[in-house]
Amino acid sequence: MGYQLYFCHMHFRKIQPGDIAYFESTLPASNVSTDKEQLEHCASDQTEDLSYMPEVVLQPETVEQVSAIMKYCNDQLIPVTPRGAGTGLSGGALPIAAGVVLDMRRFNKILHLDKRNLQVTVEPGVITQVLQEYVKAEGLFYPPDPASKGSCFIGGNISENSGGPKAVKYGVVKDYVLNLEIVLPNGEVMWTGANVLKNATGYNLTQLVVGSEGTLGVITKIVLRLIPAVKHDLLLLVPFRSAVQACEAVNAIFLAGYTPSGLEFMERDALEWSMRYAGATGISLGDDVQAHLLIEVDGNHPDQLYTEIEAISEIVQAFDIGEILFAESHEQKQMLWNLRRKVGEAVKSNSIYKEEDTVVPRAELPELLRIIKEIGREYGFQSVCYGHAGDGNLHVNIVKADMSDEDWKTKLPQGIRALFKEVVRMGGTISGEHGIGLVQKQYMDIAFNKVQIQLMKDIKKVFDPNGILNPGKIFV
Repeated sequence: MGYQLYFCHMHFRKIQPGDIAYFESTLPASNVSTDKEQLEHCASDQTEDLSYMPEVVLQPETVEQVSAIMKYCNDQLIPVTPRGAGTGLSGGALPIAAGVVLDMRRFNKILHLDKRNLQVTVEPGVITQVLQEYVKAEGLFYPPDPASKGSCFIGGNISENSGGPKAVKYGVVKDYVLNLEIVLPNGEVMWTGANVLKNATGYNLTQLVVGSEGTLGVITKIVLRLIPAVKHDLLLLVPFRSAVQACEAVNAIFLAGYTPSGLEFMERDALEWSMRYAGATGISLGDDVQAHLLIEVDGNHPDQLYTEIEAISEIVQAFDIGEILFAESHEQKQMLWNLRRKVGEAVKSNSIYKEEDTVVPRAELPELLRIIKEIGREYGFQSVCYGHAGDGNLHVNIVKADMSDEDWKTKLPQGIRALFKEVVRMGGTISGEHGIGLVQKQYMDIAFNKVQIQLMKDIKKVFDPNGILNPGKIFV
């Protein structure tokens, strides 16, 4: 599927030898690359099979270097695309205007742990899991845990306002970001807020940058809030003979007064494909099972957790379920979570696919699933659904399978548009955690009216009047 490129009134220019000379005078020469292999690596992320070649890849190491690069590119009208680990699913890091890829992988230091105030200051290239393990060793907890936590960067998580399974109880990335050091497109360096838990001082620039997908500034330092680590968790895998009933059970758990630390939904194909992809055994999938819920509770008091998990087990037994699997060891828990995290990769390995990131108020989840399947039948596509059911956030993986190239190109976007209209009608929106980036911008008119979109474009223009920073993203 092609994506038209719109750059408003911008007239970017190609990289010249003089530009390379400037970059090599600003950075160590080894941090400036026009090598084909490096350019190809930065031409794509995890979004479908899309690829857009940059002209040069720069790997700065200091905020001063980032500032100098941005000022130069702004003056010279050279487009700059910030890049983290390249794990994005909406094309947010694709250099669709060529120019510079600003690869932030060398900003990989954990700068300061302030245990007294439960805060940590990090650079954007720190891998999420590395940070989690670092603070865990100190008895602390950073909850946001996207499926790609073993490879994704904190900076990218902030750019997309990532969530993950723990969001149902602990919140998403925005709930942990206190302050950001950013470099504006004109090269100016600024902090967005203060290292405090409450702040009613002017506009909230910190939260404006969170989720802005690298379009407003380049993040160079991050101050995160931490919480004390929990000591225990329990995990269930519950098979349902009806996928809709699995969705209905989600809200029943919350209405009964329980808030799991993880509540994940997986359709049969999602778990089956993930098991095959990971080479996992030891889980029996009954022929009549349509979906599973993976339910975790956590806390510091084991007796209380056992009482809670038993109560949740009784709630789900009111539905048409198979035999509940209770994870009895750490290894079994890890295996189940690994299967959930591998679903996206497993689907991708099976077929050409598109992933949509729908989110609705939690009680509307059963209706959302019904509508997804109805629209699939109407427009002729197959879908594999999974996601963070506790948040009402359902990932809809549309697989090409037997769909003709023509239908994939023309009919599928109509089906996605019809789906998003239903999602918004239910009080939801078109992305819960993957962002808009390149591939979803054609649908922004469903979620927002012209006044809202123009206001967002005006904000972008205030930060980036020349439109050089991550151009062509979010807005048509």
